[in-house]
Amino acid sequence: MNQYYFIQSKVADLKDLMHLLSVYRFQEKKIVFTDGCFDLIHRGHLKFLADASDMGDIFIVGLNSDLSIGKIKSNGRPVQDQGTRSILLSSFRFVDHVVLFDDEDSYKIIKTIQPDILVKGEDFSVEGDPGVDFVKQNGGKVVVLNHLKGYSTLELINKVKNLS
Repeated sequence: MNQYYFIQSKVADLKDLMHLLSVYRFQEKKIVFTDGCFDLIHRGHLKFLADASDMGDIFIVGLNSDLSIGKIKSNGRPVQDQGTRSILLSSFRFVDHVVLFDDEDSYKIIKTIQPDILVKGEDFSVEGDPGVDFVKQNGGKVVVLNHLKGYSTLELINKVKNLS
């Protein structure tokens, strides 16, 4: 099989993903979901994603679209376009699917996917979050993972700026 084609095929349209989710649920697979911008993939992202994927059988990453990031981040973001970010995430063997979303938060996509486990980073406030509440109300589990210290997209951007 062509590896690049295989990687591209892991970037799923939500409608197609819904069909796959019904198959996974029939097979009693545990579905893990996380989301984020993942703008400049770094070691901290890799550790976070790998740890999240270890929690279940199927690992889905919700990726903020360029439009979504434009609403929640400062000017000049994202650094990399959504096509690049989605293909990079899909290249990790432990990521089963990447799905883009345009909203400022992940509530709608969480409600649609209905993960068994929702994984968030320590900088995310889970208290009163509708997506977190939805997962808990439906018998799911919410896990908050610590970040790998010394690694962040903002730190990378600042390093590059200091080099110029």
